[in-house]
Amino acid sequence: MTGRTRADGTAGGPAGSTASTTAGDVLVRGARLPDATAPDGIGSPVDLLVRDGRVADVVPAGSRTPYDAPTVLDAEGRLAMPGFVDAHVHGEAAVLDPDVQLALLRQGVTSIVVGQDGVSFAPSPAPATSTDTPDVHDGLHDSYTWSSGYFAAINGAHPTFRGGGVGDLLATYDGTTPVNVAALLPHGTLRYAVLGGADRPATAAETDRLVALARRAFDEGACGLSTGLEYVPAAYADEAELVALARVAAERGLPHVSHMRGYEDKAGPAFAELVRIARASGVATHVSHYHGPHAELLGYVDDALDAGLDVTFDSYPYLRGCSILSMVSLPTWLPIAEPERAVAMLRDPAVVARLHAEHFPGLADLWPRVTMANVPGEHAWTEGLTLPDVAARLGLAPADAALTLLVSTGLRAGCVFAQPPTNSPDSVRALLRHRAHMGGSDAIYGGGMPHPRGWGAFARFLAEHVRTLGDWTWADAAHHLAAAPAARFGFAGRGTLVPGSVADLSLVDPAAVQDVASYDAPRRPASGIADVLVAGVPVLRDGAPTGATPGRALRPGA
Repeated sequence: MTGRTRADGTAGGPAGSTASTTAGDVLVRGARLPDATAPDGIGSPVDLLVRDGRVADVVPAGSRTPYDAPTVLDAEGRLAMPGFVDAHVHGEAAVLDPDVQLALLRQGVTSIVVGQDGVSFAPSPAPATSTDTPDVHDGLHDSYTWSSGYFAAINGAHPTFRGGGVGDLLATYDGTTPVNVAALLPHGTLRYAVLGGADRPATAAETDRLVALARRAFDEGACGLSTGLEYVPAAYADEAELVALARVAAERGLPHVSHMRGYEDKAGPAFAELVRIARASGVATHVSHYHGPHAELLGYVDDALDAGLDVTFDSYPYLRGCSILSMVSLPTWLPIAEPERAVAMLRDPAVVARLHAEHFPGLADLWPRVTMANVPGEHAWTEGLTLPDVAARLGLAPADAALTLLVSTGLRAGCVFAQPPTNSPDSVRALLRHRAHMGGSDAIYGGGMPHPRGWGAFARFLAEHVRTLGDWTWADAAHHLAAAPAARFGFAGRGTLVPGSVADLSLVDPAAVQDVASYDAPRRPASGIADVLVAGVPVLRDGAPTGATPGRALRPGA
């Protein structure tokens, strides 16, 4: 039996002397730890004593001085893994949804990093009240409303936050969720707050304001700078603006996390831009959802590492991506970050004619690769259908079907799309084996047919790339999925299971862990991880949530 608490308050351990325990202690008994030197990559059974939220001791199972704790988890030979850190996830609102919490816990994910791709809910002007005093956010554009509309299909709607600083957003996660949440400073949101949707570089005065706001966000606990350079308005920024902000992150020892200006055939120039920013600012660089031809991509990383730059990246184990349909299908000369303006333009026959003449002919190979994931309103029936199928049912060409969905949803449509063939299974495997890699799901949870990576990415890493293909040992998995991201974002005491570590851990059945979510049934929780602790508190027992909410906002160094 797993996850049991003895009714009489005793653990019933083997005979012999017992070490002192306290009422809140948890004993994880008979677990095995990752061990790269063992024949199967898993060490001999141990008992882990958890006290005051941390691993207090690790002793061989059945030793002469067993601990006798009131709460006992019988691991029964399962693998104790440090809580996984999802280095890239769009969960700032979704993490407060019990179904998403279950999806995370059933994969062993205990911490997530949000604020990705340069767009999130904060910093933004706080809602006015009668007791407000002047604040650094005064006089800014309403970046909360803007980001909530622009990324509605990606970030969803936060149930309580309505504006404020990064610290205000982080406060919504303390004691309200079973998992921990860290937040990046999103450059696009910051830029919109200062410049609105201006299609130009920032002036010197505007850059100074951006820098001042960035300093405040880092003071409030942002764990890095996030840029989404393929999205507007971040795409309008020049390198001087990006370097100025990257310097602020570098001063704090925090990374620049970037959705580059392009991937696949655009990856070379896009990566080179990040290298220039890193050289000019001294910032550590982390590339989001890196994908494409592995020999080329890893060559860029190795060259940067050999030159002494601090570069890492995350990737997910799938060959399809997910984003908003507007980013996939529309050019940047349309104001897609301002949905109302863009929709008004898309109703103009002259604009539509220009799209058909200049832009849509280059997307002929894209349309068959697009499947609708999140389509609110009258066309919700299109979720799960390819764009050509939608077009056929509407009696339109695929480009016109895309325009219909964009206009009817106010640009709030999301889609799953197959990546070009240069992103192959071999590339996925080569990227995740690299020393600079860490795991990220890039999960987007909204819609009726979302990408399954939010429910299966981390289980898939374990099932396919450890157990089946042998790309990683279990120790490698603990590094790529826990220790490396915890170190990158400054999560002190997390990512390992040694005495003194924060007791974020999961018990993994190595033979049974499996992703079961698919593109046809994307919301199915993974199997093979039934017990999870966060800060020493059981949050998943026998595969079901306990209702405990020990999760907290994670700030660098804390």
